[in-house]
Amino acid sequence: MQPSSPHPAPRSQGVGEPEPPKSTSGPSAGGPSGHITCLALPFLRGIPYLSKHRADRMRRLGDFLNQESFDLALLEEVWSEQDFQYLRQKLSPTYPAAHHFRSGIIGSGLCVFSKHPIQELTQHVYTLNGYPYMIHHGDWFSGKAVGLLVLHLSGMVLNAYVTHLHAEYNRQKDIYLAHRVAQAWELAQFIHHTSKKADVVLLCGDLNMHPEDLGCCLLKEWTGLRDAYLETRDFKGSEEGNTMVPKNCYVSQQELKPFPFGVRIDYMLYKAVSGFYISCKSLETTTGNDPYSGTPLSDHEALMATLFVRHSPPQQSPHSTHRPAERSPLMSVLKEAWTELGLGMAQARWWAAFASYVIGLGLLLLALLCVLAAGGGAREAAILLWTPSVGLVLWAGAFYLFHVQEVNGLYRAHAELQHVLGRAREAQDLGPEPQPALLLGQQEGDRTKEQ
Repeated sequence: MQPSSPHPAPRSQGVGEPEPPKSTSGPSAGGPSGHITCLALPFLRGIPYLSKHRADRMRRLGDFLNQESFDLALLEEVWSEQDFQYLRQKLSPTYPAAHHFRSGIIGSGLCVFSKHPIQELTQHVYTLNGYPYMIHHGDWFSGKAVGLLVLHLSGMVLNAYVTHLHAEYNRQKDIYLAHRVAQAWELAQFIHHTSKKADVVLLCGDLNMHPEDLGCCLLKEWTGLRDAYLETRDFKGSEEGNTMVPKNCYVSQQELKPFPFGVRIDYMLYKAVSGFYISCKSLETTTGNDPYSGTPLSDHEALMATLFVRHSPPQQSPHSTHRPAERSPLMSVLKEAWTELGLGMAQARWWAAFASYVIGLGLLLLALLCVLAAGGGAREAAILLWTPSVGLVLWAGAFYLFHVQEVNGLYRAHAELQHVLGRAREAQDLGPEPQPALLLGQQEGDRTKEQ
């Protein structure tokens, strides 16, 4: 695919689709159908004192969002409350509704700006999010989460989700794989259980996963969300829709060495239920630089989409969750995720056991030091070794407690997947319909009956 020009591409109409309304202001302009324009952008670690050219990029980001006037802008990695307030003030004439999702020690980094009133807000912080002793990675301190906002647009209920999952760091030796799979399952479950009253579901965010990765497949198969890049009829941007490209000056060239054209780890996923039809009219990415000034806004490329939504009788929906072709991939990915979480649990249990042995050795050492100090033979040496021994026991205790918590977090997701797979096996014994496919489509069937 050819790179786009630095300016937004014209939004063309898909072949065979009804003529959309003439209004370009979004679904709230009236009528049962319309456009939703949205942007998703992970904003290059907007951390005060650490991020490069942070103030300048914030200023240019505000100018860009005001000029484009999207219906919805969803940002990740805006860690500073000061930066959010700056953007909120700068964007308030164009985006009167805004919210910053806070969690963890340094914040989730998630924030949203909307042209339309936000009816409801909530967020869910992921149970597992890396290791506190991996300070140089920092994910544990950020409190990775998923934020939800509910918009009412001309009789349509839109659930928009924004999220940021744990980074990969090393694809060959990924110590965070089980955590990211657990996060993907938590995200899928959160969407499944909070979108039952929604007509349209939109998920934007930095998933830190390639399209073929287990967590990404699990998320899409379980929720039925469709990938805007794969569905759009009009794409302009970086090759293969990649959202981290070598020509971006903020990207580590060493990390992208195995991927000469870049990687696609940021997504716009969507679906419609309850008698609505949604399609991606156009999707555009930046190509390593700011569309107007030439220098990048982030190390990730922005995703800009125009979604077309219209009423459609439920029986005419072109995407059904009950098609036989979809059953096998769903079952396969559920089993693979169950296996991966089991491996993660075994690893976490090993570290917890190791820490318990260290605690035992440390307590024995402390007892020996007490005996030596009481005897007076090596009192000075015993006193010198007392402080580091206490420190060792405390460190091992904290290490043990954290990995026990990790085991429990992985077990929760593992047990939920085991339950789903058990239900599926029971259903296969009773009939040809795999239970996960029924569970996935149940909310749409219930909504249709209610209407």
